[in-house]
Amino acid sequence: MDRKSIIIVVASFLLLVLWYPLVVNRLYPPKPLPPGFTNAVVAPPTGRTGTTSGAAAQAPEAPASIPSFVANTNEPERLEVLTNANARYTFSSYGGGIKLVELLQYPESTATRVGKRSDTNRVATLNSHAPLPVLALLDGPVQGDGVFQLTRTASSLRAEKALTNGLVVVKEFQLSSNYLVAATVRLENRSGGALALPGQEWVVGTATPMTATDQAMTWGVLWYNGIKTADDVSASFFSSRGFACVPRVAPTEYRGGASNVVWVAAHNQFFVLAAMPREPAQAVLVRQVELPRPTGDDALMMATNAITPTGFEAMLSYPATNLNAGQSVEHRVFIYAGPKEYQTLAKIGDQFGNNLDLVMNFGWYGFVSKALLLGMNSLHHFFKLPYGWAVIAITVLIKLVFWPLTQASTRSMKRMQALQPQAKVIQDKYKADPVKMQRKMMELWKENKVSPMSGCLPMLIQIPVFFGFYRMILSAIELRGASFLWAADLSKPDTLFVIPGLGVVPFFGIPGVGLPFNLLPLIMGASMLWQSHLTPPSPGMDPAQAKLMRYLPLIFMVGFYNLSAGLTLYWTVNNLLSIAQTKLTRANAGAAGPELTPALKKRK
Repeated sequence: MDRKSIIIVVASFLLLVLWYPLVVNRLYPPKPLPPGFTNAVVAPPTGRTGTTSGAAAQAPEAPASIPSFVANTNEPERLEVLTNANARYTFSSYGGGIKLVELLQYPESTATRVGKRSDTNRVATLNSHAPLPVLALLDGPVQGDGVFQLTRTASSLRAEKALTNGLVVVKEFQLSSNYLVAATVRLENRSGGALALPGQEWVVGTATPMTATDQAMTWGVLWYNGIKTADDVSASFFSSRGFACVPRVAPTEYRGGASNVVWVAAHNQFFVLAAMPREPAQAVLVRQVELPRPTGDDALMMATNAITPTGFEAMLSYPATNLNAGQSVEHRVFIYAGPKEYQTLAKIGDQFGNNLDLVMNFGWYGFVSKALLLGMNSLHHFFKLPYGWAVIAITVLIKLVFWPLTQASTRSMKRMQALQPQAKVIQDKYKADPVKMQRKMMELWKENKVSPMSGCLPMLIQIPVFFGFYRMILSAIELRGASFLWAADLSKPDTLFVIPGLGVVPFFGIPGVGLPFNLLPLIMGASMLWQSHLTPPSPGMDPAQAKLMRYLPLIFMVGFYNLSAGLTLYWTVNNLLSIAQTKLTRANAGAAGPELTPALKKRK
């Protein structure tokens, strides 16, 4: 690499570092806060309203700009609650649907970004802060004034609405096991004539982030058309920045499907609210909605100039229909409101034949993610290993599987080093004829049974494992709240403290808050630097390029700094094992003498 190339690389790196403060803050500054908003969210009321003592608190009002459900507020909202071993479901008379799902087996927060355990007794919720209840209708002629009569039993609830034109809307909800609710929506024509019903939108739920520091890719809407993969709708779809940040008109609505919507899921990093109609729905719709701003520990870790958080409201679309006198149309929907726990989702997917486990969103390397997740859980359950040690154990197992390949690669690289003098002679002799020089180099490598790609092969083969591990850790609810040494939650960065006044540091800092001090990424960066200094450069590599490659791990440290502690732990342990293997291989090779082929000895 010549001096010009080095200057280009350095300039590109500086541009990358300065991209956020120069482009994002100046050309695309964050939207100002709405009047009356602060950096704290309205906290849920401590008291509960409604006719049932266990009813959940009302969600905050949706901003006026959000398309919201319209109900006759002259009628007081009535809340009814159904509870089983897994969850508490709050139903609202406004819309006759599920207003809130509280997951009783999962705490609201496991640890804060400053490494402190949560001391609240609140539980994780779904559809919280949502403007619309689950299975509410967004069509005036069908919903009427939006106020339903609620009737409950021990494990079921009936919501009924009679309209003046003779149409009666009946919704029945029956609690089941595995976080399932069986829902039936029936439109009955009790008038003396025919009724023409317009198309309807049935609310599935609203996807919201778990915390203010969640990555944008961890919440959104997934839907499945019954073929192979699930389509993902998230913040990037509604962004006003196109390719290379070129401005574009942001879409206001996503619409997909052609009478093939098998299920729709509003999800965040660890929990999901999915609707599975018995017969595929006509279409799926997704709209972006504004959410209240965080408070408490979340607000402390949120940039003061951060934009208003948003959620994604998912809906099933059904076509217009005509009902003759006495006729009815019925839609049956199964609702899953629970954790993104792979084995539970796979069991439900097998039960309904709908591949609900695709909600895990493992991506291209899903088979690797599933194998790693099952392996990690097996180590935890059968050998009683805490999840931190299970991550280390599975990293060691992966390294043992790749050990022969890596060892062969190290030996090949040593032979390449031994060939360097002859390679230099060939390069000098045929520098005016690159084609012939390359042919002679290939002959030299073939004669001595070495390959210039041998050093890269182990890394290339491990790429699917790395991305599979990354996707697995990103969604594995088993790691939520699992601690290891100083890391209070392996699903979050291992922030020990925040250094105030350093929020302007690119990539790492939080504007207006400070610089989180995450120890594991620093250890990982140091181990990668150590490993790079033990790895010999490829034959023929320019010295300046080789020196630059030695410090490439610093870029990895930047990328890993705010990722989960579980992923950083895996990569750190993998680096340390690679260092140990390199030293062991070198020691064995040194004891046995230099590894030279007969052909090479003859040339010498």
